[in-house]
Amino acid sequence: MENALKTVPIAADHGGYEMKEFIRKKLLAAGYEVIDFGTNSTESVDYPDKIHPLAQSISKGKYPLGIIMCGSGNGAQITANKHKHVRAALCWNIELARLAREHNNANILSMPGRFISFELAWEMVQVFISTDFEGGRHQQRVAKIETR
Repeated sequence: MENALKTVPIAADHGGYEMKEFIRKKLLAAGYEVIDFGTNSTESVDYPDKIHPLAQSISKGKYPLGIIMCGSGNGAQITANKHKHVRAALCWNIELARLAREHNNANILSMPGRFISFELAWEMVQVFISTDFEGGRHQQRVAKIETR
């Protein structure tokens, strides 16, 4: 798993497909390996079918961070958070993406494919994957999240 920090899994439903493709290409150009859990078109699919496999890979520790999208970001985030050890954060601006990592140790960034620009989404991804968890007073709070 030595390459894990340079590997980013991504997944989306049809509502996030175009944004996913944009982010996938940007990550590849930036030197990241991208594991694409789909979907592969704008044809309607059920978001849990794409999000569960990615969230499972984060839950099992295969990848440290992941990126998910659906039309609003809500369904994707709710689905991902059903998995143990997953802390998916729905973000729609750079500051939320940064705080999700710093204060909540979020390991999945969920974005609304239909409500933010692709350029903003890319900025959020860059901040999310490059920001470390602060720990300290936030650690005890994060530790209280797991109930299973």
